[in-house]
Amino acid sequence: MAAGTVVSRLTGFLRDMVIAGAIGTAIFADTYNVANTIPNILYILLVGGALNAVLIPQLTRAMSTNKDGGLAYTNRMLTSTMLVLLVVTVVAVVAAPLIIRLYAWAYTGSNNVAEFDVATTFARFLLPQIFFYGLFVLVGQILNARGSFGPMMWAPIVNNIVVIATGLVFIFVTSGHKPTAETVSSGELRLLGIGTTLGVIAQAALLIPLLRRLGFRFRPQFDFRGAGLGPAYKAATWTIIFVLINQIGYLIVVQVATAVGAAATNEGITTGVGFTPYTKAYLIMLLPHAVITVSVVTALLPRMSRAAAAGVATAVRLDMSEGLRLVGVAIIPAAIAFFVLGPDLATAMFDAFVGLDNAEYIGWVLMAFALCLIPFSVHHLLLRGFYAFEDTRTPVRINVWINVINVIAVLLAWWLLPTEWVVVGMAAGYTLSYAVGALITSRTLSKRLGGLDGRRIARTYGLLGFAACAAALPAAILAWGLRATVGAGLGTSITSLILGGGLMIVLYLIFCFKLRISEFARLVGMLRRSPT
Repeated sequence: MAAGTVVSRLTGFLRDMVIAGAIGTAIFADTYNVANTIPNILYILLVGGALNAVLIPQLTRAMSTNKDGGLAYTNRMLTSTMLVLLVVTVVAVVAAPLIIRLYAWAYTGSNNVAEFDVATTFARFLLPQIFFYGLFVLVGQILNARGSFGPMMWAPIVNNIVVIATGLVFIFVTSGHKPTAETVSSGELRLLGIGTTLGVIAQAALLIPLLRRLGFRFRPQFDFRGAGLGPAYKAATWTIIFVLINQIGYLIVVQVATAVGAAATNEGITTGVGFTPYTKAYLIMLLPHAVITVSVVTALLPRMSRAAAAGVATAVRLDMSEGLRLVGVAIIPAAIAFFVLGPDLATAMFDAFVGLDNAEYIGWVLMAFALCLIPFSVHHLLLRGFYAFEDTRTPVRINVWINVINVIAVLLAWWLLPTEWVVVGMAAGYTLSYAVGALITSRTLSKRLGGLDGRRIARTYGLLGFAACAAALPAAILAWGLRATVGAGLGTSITSLILGGGLMIVLYLIFCFKLRISEFARLVGMLRRSPT
């Protein structure tokens, strides 16, 4: 799973770099990125969040209690969910202009009419992704429930390859010139929009034959009443409320970030400082989470669900403790590395595509996001403890606090900071919100499970934090020393990453070994035993 996610994320970064090279990071790029984010938002809001939180526990229960191994239940779940996805997709495409107004009100002003039209056109091409995102997750979760975890992690690579090819063709068609809302042609919009959606279609289609290999044959079943779907729908209702709260917070983030981009253009700021840098930095921050935390969660959730269904809370607690400690081995040094080497990492990735100033700005945003990686991953894993018990109500209350803090921080950044620093402040506010959220979630789940092995987890995180910070200090001195003496640039950043990053990795490994951190040794042992 982790190997598939690594390759997926690496090709995803290459996709981001190619798309940035095709459309830049300024306001035109924001029109594409906002429109390309909306399908994911609507899918997660209306269907996806419920599937991710509810489907695995429900399928696991059906497979263990139903005489047919959950086959009929799975068919009904697939049929009902696909119908919902289809209706949502059609309505979203028809309502594209209204949706763009909702997420990017800044484009409705007289100075940004062209941007509004372009964003709406992109949305019409990209919103069909909703159905195929849903199909991908449905099939992937069925595979997970039946013990096949890897394919869902590898399939996004196909998506990335299709979008990379689309971006390269776009660069060829435009001769490498960055388009604007006023200069882009309808054919170029179609190329970018349809090509991006084809990537999601290919990602979903890749998983379907794998179901047949596991002996699953989908047969549409419309007899939903009395079929045992009631508990799933009830649990899904609270998950939808959970996601709705998340999306209200994210809606404000998008509105402010796009307004910052529009304001920067009107103020003559040439560096991209709006929504696009925010999303690029956020995706970089999520890489260790996706590789490690999501892999651990995917493997643990079916096991925790079976233990919860059997009423064995002790087993859930032990799995949760093990998961948190193993995750910490990777996410703590990654968070420190992003904080220390953020500008150099972003420069190395994006300088050749968007220029030094734009790339460095993404790096400053990444630094503000960096430490969020730890509480974000901890919170994500802890929530699965509630979901294992099919409790989707408690996370809603916790999520309110996270989003209230995030929204307050976003608004304060908008009101108090200069235009070019607003997005950096927004990223810092996001970090604060999840730090508070992880604390609330841990205390709440600890009461539910009769403890979370807190002392052992705290000791492990303390040792890992010490090892990571001690390893990062020489890397920070080297990186910032090079900037001070040689100056910022692509060569400086690559040198800092190779020497500073390499030094940090070696020192971290040595410190973990000397401190005898058992989770580190266990993770290394797991990697040695893993098949290549």
